[in-house]
Amino acid sequence: MAERLIYLPLGGAGEIGMNAYVYGYGQPGRERLILIDLGVSFGDMDSSPGIDLIMPDLTWLEQNRNRLDAIFITHGHEDHLGALGHLYGRLNVPIYARQFTGALCRLKLEEAGHSPSVVNITGPRPEVTQVGPFTVQFVPVSHSIPESAALIIDTPAGRVVHTGDFKLDGTPVVGDPFDPIAWHGIAAEGTGIKVLACDSTNIFSTHPGRSEAVLANPILEWVMAQKNMVVATTFASNIARLKTLSEAAIAGGRKVCLLGRAMRKMVAVGLETGVLTDFPETIGPEEAANLPRKQVMLLATGSQGERRAASAQLSRGRYLGLQLKEGDSFLFSSKTIPGNERSVGRIMNALSEIGVDVYDADDGLYHVSGHANRPDIEALHELLKPEIVIPMHGEHLHLREHVMMARGKGIAAEIATNGTMLDLTGDVPRIVDQVETGRLYLDGTVLIGAMDGIARDRIRMALNGHALVSVIVDEDDNVLPDAWVELMGLPGRTRGGEDLGAHIEGELAEFLEGADARVVRNDAKMDEAIRRITRQVAMEEIGKKPEVTVIISRLMGE
Repeated sequence: MAERLIYLPLGGAGEIGMNAYVYGYGQPGRERLILIDLGVSFGDMDSSPGIDLIMPDLTWLEQNRNRLDAIFITHGHEDHLGALGHLYGRLNVPIYARQFTGALCRLKLEEAGHSPSVVNITGPRPEVTQVGPFTVQFVPVSHSIPESAALIIDTPAGRVVHTGDFKLDGTPVVGDPFDPIAWHGIAAEGTGIKVLACDSTNIFSTHPGRSEAVLANPILEWVMAQKNMVVATTFASNIARLKTLSEAAIAGGRKVCLLGRAMRKMVAVGLETGVLTDFPETIGPEEAANLPRKQVMLLATGSQGERRAASAQLSRGRYLGLQLKEGDSFLFSSKTIPGNERSVGRIMNALSEIGVDVYDADDGLYHVSGHANRPDIEALHELLKPEIVIPMHGEHLHLREHVMMARGKGIAAEIATNGTMLDLTGDVPRIVDQVETGRLYLDGTVLIGAMDGIARDRIRMALNGHALVSVIVDEDDNVLPDAWVELMGLPGRTRGGEDLGAHIEGELAEFLEGADARVVRNDAKMDEAIRRITRQVAMEEIGKKPEVTVIISRLMGE
């Protein structure tokens, strides 16, 4: 049986976030496998209320764990490594990453109780890692976090380039610039590039991407123009932006205070690993609170509206002794991720009510994307001249547009959403299997399946309210007519002004007094009848069908 090269996304294809991509080589069903990235996405109140993190369901990979040889992490963003601590115990294979990324991986594993020694720090190309039939190299690319890397994966079927997240930035402030000369060399080696698996995030952005370095002057001018306390928020992982903001603060005669655990951690890891140099000295919240307001700049977590982050807490009043006042200035130096608009808007409005002047990044003065725009993606296609393009890191619209762009230039391309297995061995990619994929939810401290019904039940209770009905059956199987009803999330009064709970109790009493003995002896039939009557009465009186929990207490004779 002929050997084949396969590609299987388990997360990140057909969505933005939760990245997890499998490559395999060998005989069908016996391929040796590697996993690229293991990330998370975040819950929202509309579809997953109360859920902290969402991560890929690795059932297929667990079932084939004896074939998995390694995990490679391209960079340190949560949507690429955030699930490591939670899911590593299901895989138990070596992890490979560059130094800064590896330090973050080790922290994730330590927090979850795993040994950090499984993380192997790997240098950039020309250093190689041999894993089964794969020879892997980390190639520096620019992105919005230091030491991002694309992967060159050499296989018996040809060379694969997995871009990870990237942009064409020659002056990224912190981290590696994109090096077109090095990529020319990569494309010219051997028989060239067989497959390009490519970031699709900004495929609809038609203007060339901008360098991180272009923000320095606008941010400095903004800081110099402010008269009172200045606060800025951005992604904690965007160390280059933190450095630009801090240097502007120092130039403006201000001292810098980092607010938020994630931000302090990123800066600390950057300094420890040497990717961050010449970062201005910072002060603590207590010192910041005692300085004149015009001498302080706060850098705060929470650019996406997270309720517990520093930005949200400042907008609600006070955080670590620091309080914003009328005339202060607050800059959102980040793009709002789709879906977070309401949360970010809530913070902006709360700041405005205090009298704080709010500035955002919509005009492009104070933020640049970390992902390649369409002209940059086209430039990478032209630079590498791959035989096959597989779009990844994007919603279905992004993947489809990327495929059409590639095909328009005569390159074979295929859409592969989560669970779609492609055979990349031939001249064109072929869909050869559809693997069942899903999601795992971190609910507090417990991992649950997305299909377990917990989030669905929460949504139903949020939409419809809840009624708890308790009835008592004596030792002779006589049901006591006095049912007890407790309501949550429902109006307390009917259309006619009666107490809704008492009204439901009255209707249930009428049913229970005449209930057939066979129904009374059967818990399932009692439950069904009580549930139906409760929902029917509520619907008639308030136009809602609540979720109903029935408790039947049976007294036992001596």
